[in-house]
Amino acid sequence: MTEIFSYTACRQLSQMVAAIIFFHTSEYILAVGIHGRSNVTLKSLLISKNYLLAMILSFLEYFLEIVLCPSLKEYWWVSQTGLAMVVVGEIVRKLAIITAGRCFTHLIKIYHEDHHHLVTHGVYSFVRHPGYSGFLMWAVGTQIMLCNPISTIAFAVVVWHFFAERIPYEEYFLRQFFGHEYEEYANRVSSGVPFVK
Repeated sequence: MTEIFSYTACRQLSQMVAAIIFFHTSEYILAVGIHGRSNVTLKSLLISKNYLLAMILSFLEYFLEIVLCPSLKEYWWVSQTGLAMVVVGEIVRKLAIITAGRCFTHLIKIYHEDHHHLVTHGVYSFVRHPGYSGFLMWAVGTQIMLCNPISTIAFAVVVWHFFAERIPYEEYFLRQFFGHEYEEYANRVSSGVPFVK
């Protein structure tokens, strides 16, 4: 039992650490590759105080549960489902970044720039905000992968709420920039975040 328990904990934690490192490193590398090193700051690593706090609390939950209720972490099919969500979320988000190219930025643009155009092909033909839907899937997937029931719910609620507020704000400017073209696109394609029009 101890051997299986140790293997499970090592696998889950190593997958989590790998997911975090890959996500943030690839975000930064893509930002530098697309926008140039001089136009990218460490903010492109997407690590904020709130994010760090959430991750620390999720690891705290993991270690508390592994000590108090180790059998909770042994649902391999739950953990593998989370891993699949992490991989799919990562792919969707990176496809969004690569497809949009210079039009994809980590900060919402409030002024129209010459190179800024409406991207509606590729992954954007399925959802308007694939970067957000990919991140939501990735974030919740990390907690399912760790079999963290409390953090799974918390991450889902907090990340969803963040995007539920961000999407209308961003779309206000997209409607300013692209007018009827964006309106038509928004009517045709869902946001990609559940219950957010």
